[in-house]
Amino acid sequence: MDTPLLTRDPTDRRRPSHISRRRGRAKRRRRTTISRESYALLLILAAAAVLYAWAIGRSPVHPYYSAAVRSMAADWHAFVFGGLDPSGSITLDKIPGALWPQALSVRLFGPHTWAVVLPQVLEGVLAVWALHRIVRAWAGPLAGLLAALALTLTPVTVALNRHNIPDTLLVLLLVLAAGSLQKAIGTGRLLPLLVCGAWVGLAFQAKMLQAWLVLPVFAAVYQLAAPGSRLDRVRRLLLGGISALVVSCSWPLLVWVVPAAHRPYIDATTDNNPFTLVFGYNGLSRFGDDPEALGAVAGTAASRTTGNTGWSMVVNQTVGPQIAWLLPLAVLALALGVWWRTGQPRTDGPRAGFLLWGGWLAVHIVVFSNSNGNHGYYTTVLAPALAALTGGGVALFWAEHRAGGRRRAALPVAVGLTALWAAAVHGPHSEFAPWLLPVVLMLGLCGTVGLWTSGPHTTRRAVHSALAASLTAVLLAPAVWAASCLHPRYPGSSMEPLAGPVGPGYDDRRHRPAKIPRFPLNQPSARDTALLNYLSAHRSGEKYLLATQAAYGAEPLLRATPQPILVMGGFTGLTPYPTAPQLGDLVSTHQLRYALLTTRRPSTPASAWVKKSCTPVPPSAYGRGTGGSLTLYDCAGSK
Repeated sequence: MDTPLLTRDPTDRRRPSHISRRRGRAKRRRRTTISRESYALLLILAAAAVLYAWAIGRSPVHPYYSAAVRSMAADWHAFVFGGLDPSGSITLDKIPGALWPQALSVRLFGPHTWAVVLPQVLEGVLAVWALHRIVRAWAGPLAGLLAALALTLTPVTVALNRHNIPDTLLVLLLVLAAGSLQKAIGTGRLLPLLVCGAWVGLAFQAKMLQAWLVLPVFAAVYQLAAPGSRLDRVRRLLLGGISALVVSCSWPLLVWVVPAAHRPYIDATTDNNPFTLVFGYNGLSRFGDDPEALGAVAGTAASRTTGNTGWSMVVNQTVGPQIAWLLPLAVLALALGVWWRTGQPRTDGPRAGFLLWGGWLAVHIVVFSNSNGNHGYYTTVLAPALAALTGGGVALFWAEHRAGGRRRAALPVAVGLTALWAAAVHGPHSEFAPWLLPVVLMLGLCGTVGLWTSGPHTTRRAVHSALAASLTAVLLAPAVWAASCLHPRYPGSSMEPLAGPVGPGYDDRRHRPAKIPRFPLNQPSARDTALLNYLSAHRSGEKYLLATQAAYGAEPLLRATPQPILVMGGFTGLTPYPTAPQLGDLVSTHQLRYALLTTRRPSTPASAWVKKSCTPVPPSAYGRGTGGSLTLYDCAGSK
């Protein structure tokens, strides 16, 4: 078994016989250590499974994504192209890669909410396992276990892994990419670098351009620390970049070469181009003041005005408790981990690891602070970097503490700062778990003082007790916030999965015990059931059950039935498909009869045609009272 990079001694020059005896004793000790480590890892993975999977059938899921999953599970054409409805008339406003596992799960197990969330649970547990393996190879067993535990207990990660939003798969694939990069740096071989590029390309299928944010960091760390000449490193980097580019662009290229008549219209674009979807609507339109960059349709106002932007985003009162608990420890680990390795060879592995995870953290914070429309759950991609720096930093500080000298103060300082930071993060929410703040401060004080005052005559049990108090002080607050996801009072929102007493609608849930909408599959409301019954009873061979204005009206119906529904205008209602003449042709050729319009979306040429050419149906006929935001139109006999 390879010795971790942080604990390897390059100065060992003793005779082979001494080395053999030492290795024999170390091997016997390692068997016991590995056994304990394996048990600890199994406990961490079990805790992750419980946190992520507990009552997943009652977890709120994203209404838009779950509607698309139901459609993709019903038809292979819709599955490949990411069709929003089973007929594949228009796509999602995203690449469908993250929804493919969910659609396969629904196709295998049936249209159940738990079947949608199950792939997320598995992806979350696999990410914990993969991070343990990667950090262990870099910084040793203690670092690997602490990194796995920190990732498991990150509140936003727990909230997201109980949901069906694409970021869970993004995190898993980027962690795997970091592991391949670490192997490529250590061995100097090309294949791991090509695999790293492939993992990043697959992550692109899950979250598009966000997956590429790690590429500058990966390239810089590889160029700095990989063996070989500078020219060889550049050549291998180019090949790895080509691997990432080819895999990333595979779906847009596939859609681009298929004639428009044989595939769905690309949502969120004015030119029906998949590259506009990726680089315009989901790329440049999120920066600057041009919401129609590269031919994209304007995004929804809500997604551009969340307030989660600027340099305080990661530490504000909503996002901070989701992700920021370990920031002081991670930043200190990065700074000292790099500083203490000054003067080491260029290929120094420990320094490369700190630069890799520190660069990952820094780049994402910079991008989130300068982009628009950030949801709080986007920050889950920071969790692997924070967890790895925490594990590697504690392992390094503990080794220096045991060795003595001036550097031994790093561990108690890191613990004290992190405990004080936890008090600042939790302070605005002190009504939630009011006992948490004094307990964290007390444990932090005991751990800091115990480690600071320990000396050569301090018993081993006392030192280990101080270390245990320190680790508990560091991890207790995020653990409590993470566990809140299991309580029915803090289920998070279907649109904004967050842990604890934050996020949209929390105050309403606290003061009004109204039932929280969870958007289950195959369980329509009484009003939607009445509407579906009316449409089915009056359907006479039309291709589409009805047309809806934007995804707002289509989502509950798509989750309830596998029947084709034409979503006019796509997610925002602003995509120019179908046009008014196309809609008229569908009606005249008896492919469409009914249209459902909403007052919550602006008028478009297609909706104006419906109002002019079709007849409103009395709301009482399809189980709806008057005064609602949805109106059903009958287009039979229209001109």
